[in-house]
Amino acid sequence: MENEGRRKFLGVCVAGATAAAAVAAGYPVFRYLAPRTGQGGAAKLVIPAGELKEGDAKFFEFAGSSAVLIKTKTGELVALSAVCTHLGCIVQWVKEKQQFLCPCHGGQFSTDGSVLGGPPPRPLAKIPLTVTEGNITIG
Repeated sequence: MENEGRRKFLGVCVAGATAAAAVAAGYPVFRYLAPRTGQGGAAKLVIPAGELKEGDAKFFEFAGSSAVLIKTKTGELVALSAVCTHLGCIVQWVKEKQQFLCPCHGGQFSTDGSVLGGPPPRPLAKIPLTVTEGNITIG
């Protein structure tokens, strides 16, 4: 009878330690993949036009969320939300393919934000921009 109580107590301790270890290991992964929300990031941002080369992308914080500015190989500038429309992961720029890839479930987006493949239901949200006197104003 006494051994049964001791075994039950040890089982509860092992289950609790396992649950704590799972949370400790999973939380950093969740924070890495989840988009940043809340305060922070300017509602209007100015970037010097010379800062971006053709075919490059620049990620930045815009209105509390991740965003990206692309200069296509044809010289067109496009500002998009960097948050995947599937589950909210932050997309990555694949320069060689000139497209975005979502690391969570393999969603693919073109330089204008439209869906090329994978599970995303909608294109990436566009952010308005203007170019004046060598500066790109986003927002």
